[in-house]
Amino acid sequence: MKPEQIRNEVSKLGLSEKLLLVEEIWDSIAANNSKIPMPMWQKQELDRRYKEYKEGKLDLHNWDDVHKGLREKYK
Repeated sequence: MKPEQIRNEVSKLGLSEKLLLVEEIWDSIAANNSKIPMPMWQKQELDRRYKEYKEGKLDLHNWDDVHKGLREKYK
């Protein structure tokens, strides 16, 4: 099925059906996540950040504070 055909079929669904479909799509992506290659630049960045974390060089933020800040910013 072509993408435009899929879009046409999805547009016929109700909201709850669309949400279930999205959930199934995400679950299938998660199930095959190990098959998605990580680009080298991304691995290097994650490694760099993890090293900084382990060395105590990162400013960490409390999740409650981050959440509150985002709520304030996007009222």
